[in-house]
Amino acid sequence: DMTVCVLGSPTAFLPVLLEGGTRCPGAMVLCLSPAWASRVPSETSPGAWSLLLSRGVSFQAGGHSTLETFAPPRRANYVTGTFATGGPESGWVGELARDLDCPTGGSVPLAHRLEDTLVTRWVLAARAALPVPPTLAFVLGAGVDLPAEPVAPGVRVVRLEDPQGQESLVQEEVGAFLGGTAMEPYSQVGMVGGHGGGGQGHAEGAAVAQAVGARLRGLREEDSVLLEALVPTARLPAPPPRSPAPRLPVALRICTLVCRSWGDRPQLCQVACGVGRAEAPVRHGAALPQGLDSSLQQWGVVASGQRQALATRLRGAAEAAMAALLAAEAELSPQQRGGARAHTDLLGVDFLLACVDDALELVALSANSQRCLETCLLAEAMGHAVGEPHGDLPRLLAEALLHRAQCHLVEGKDILLIGAGGVSKSFVWEAARDYGLRIHLVESDPQHFAAGLVETFLPYDSREHRRDEEHAERVTELVRSRGLRPHACLSYWDDCVVLAALVCQRLGLRGSSPAAVRVAKQKSRTHQHLQRCRRGRPPPAAFAVPCRRLRSHGDVERAAGAVPFPAVAKLEFGAGGVGVRLVENPGQCHAHAARLWRDLRDDADHPGIGLGWGNAMLLMEYVPGTEHDVDLVVFQGRLLGAWVSDNGPTRLPAFLETAACLPSCLPTDRQAQLVRAALQCCLACGLRDGVFNVELKLAPSGPRLLEINPRMGGFYLRDWIREVYGPDLLLAAVLVALGLPPVLPARPLPRAHLAGVMCL
Repeated sequence: DMTVCVLGSPTAFLPVLLEGGTRCPGAMVLCLSPAWASRVPSETSPGAWSLLLSRGVSFQAGGHSTLETFAPPRRANYVTGTFATGGPESGWVGELARDLDCPTGGSVPLAHRLEDTLVTRWVLAARAALPVPPTLAFVLGAGVDLPAEPVAPGVRVVRLEDPQGQESLVQEEVGAFLGGTAMEPYSQVGMVGGHGGGGQGHAEGAAVAQAVGARLRGLREEDSVLLEALVPTARLPAPPPRSPAPRLPVALRICTLVCRSWGDRPQLCQVACGVGRAEAPVRHGAALPQGLDSSLQQWGVVASGQRQALATRLRGAAEAAMAALLAAEAELSPQQRGGARAHTDLLGVDFLLACVDDALELVALSANSQRCLETCLLAEAMGHAVGEPHGDLPRLLAEALLHRAQCHLVEGKDILLIGAGGVSKSFVWEAARDYGLRIHLVESDPQHFAAGLVETFLPYDSREHRRDEEHAERVTELVRSRGLRPHACLSYWDDCVVLAALVCQRLGLRGSSPAAVRVAKQKSRTHQHLQRCRRGRPPPAAFAVPCRRLRSHGDVERAAGAVPFPAVAKLEFGAGGVGVRLVENPGQCHAHAARLWRDLRDDADHPGIGLGWGNAMLLMEYVPGTEHDVDLVVFQGRLLGAWVSDNGPTRLPAFLETAACLPSCLPTDRQAQLVRAALQCCLACGLRDGVFNVELKLAPSGPRLLEINPRMGGFYLRDWIREVYGPDLLLAAVLVALGLPPVLPARPLPRAHLAGVMCL
């Protein structure tokens, strides 16, 4: 049961709750009262607590919400809420969310740290290398959460032993700050902290020193007083049509909302701007928000290319700010964070658009835990009122929260993995550790390097895969004799996919049927099966390619009468492109078959390319066009995710790819053709649950199938998809095997472009 719990006021989170209810009906639960939840000692994490919900508002598809009583109580898999300092609910929300055993998106201590202007400004300057307003900070003793000797560009920290007896030091420091080169472009300063709120005025030494001294009186050890330059917003020539009326100086504050997205990478979710009078800082909630592009146009940034460049720079700065803040947060103790599983998953960063050396510069002001969220959601709601389409903000946040809940759900699960594979699968062991999976590995090589990296190592020689029925019985007995009760069983190794399906069937675990996996595993059988599937528009038969199985030279002669030349000769159960060759006539096919049957007889001749299934071949029609991989995530026959990558032209007559590219360079309509063809072929073969890799050619007339790999894509594909789009195919395969539909981006956008050249 997946439960994402939001504690406290629904105001800031309501659109996220509604979106989450649509994506995963019933998973989002709002807790409005401390009486609705209780804390019990964790069964899995000593010293931590589990949060149990006895009541809550649950959210369903279509915007429906229901006040429910949960009997038995529901256990939270992810918790967040209104942790902002001084909020009416922060007391009970903070107490319920403290020291939980599930991921917690924030805490009262983390929100307090995020709202500390000095700490965040130092991190933004020192760790993210972002420009900040010139700042002079006075702190009492060692109370502030900073290094002993904090050094950051633009930020000077002065530690005072006793502010009452150090007036001369304060005057010296203020005088040096106001007279320094950093302050030369600025005529006004502001003051933050101490007692009495903020303030601003002209940078006159004696008066400023006196005001700082007044603030320092009665300073507590955890307090600080900041003196900062009031950085004016850049003034640009007014865009036409120009009016003779005088232009009043105004200020622009840029509010960015950033979330911890897939792979713990920061992702900018939305930007909103606030405009106010120049003589005072623009504060959240003081004005209605507006968009970045229209604000830049209003400011005189007329060229669309320049506005786009500024938006790109803003994205980079906001995401760098969150990365730096998260890195600093990771160095805190669990007690300082409010729990071992407490991490900031959502924050706002405010920027100014200043003019530095005649160039536009983004200056980082501060960070916050909730104000930017409220501002951005208000901007989204205002857009709906005038017919703007729904933005991505609620979707991105709901996906992030649900994804983290799913990561927690797989922790501690027992996974039976069939076949370790080679060095190319080394990432599996690292990922299993990161996700908290307990891997029980069945592997033919008793000396395999992964033996020491898994929970249980079960050596069993299954290399002769023509006896997989027998192997499945023995593996099942082996698992039961060890007292293992796996929650899921799967394989990432091509040779072992049928064996894994048979073991799943015997243990009553979720997975594609052995019959479906057998059809997909044997290449000629795949195409012949699809040629019989003639329902649909177009039917799966439209994507099949004429082919014939070759087990003898007599088969070559018979196949030559059915398959036109040039044709492609390859191993029936092959993998990795080994032994695939373009043949121009029957003579070349005979010669190639003789060479393969002589050199590749069993698995010992070339491990990992399917020779455990024999060395039968097939001859298939050559399909012109470009070659592509489509990686699919399918759950109960529904497509949840698809990624298209391009393969470079092969060096004929061989068919090893020479290059690869992700995302695809194809137009979206041609990518859609490939995805639909891949899905139809998988479903027609009976592959309804799992992560599959489908290789296709895109001919002038549309997609044609090369082969289906009924497992996660190999080589670079998992790493590339994770880097470019975020989701992890390995985790998706585990979730499907556990019976959970993986939460994946509904509208995946690439955050990088990768191209690789193969060194063969």
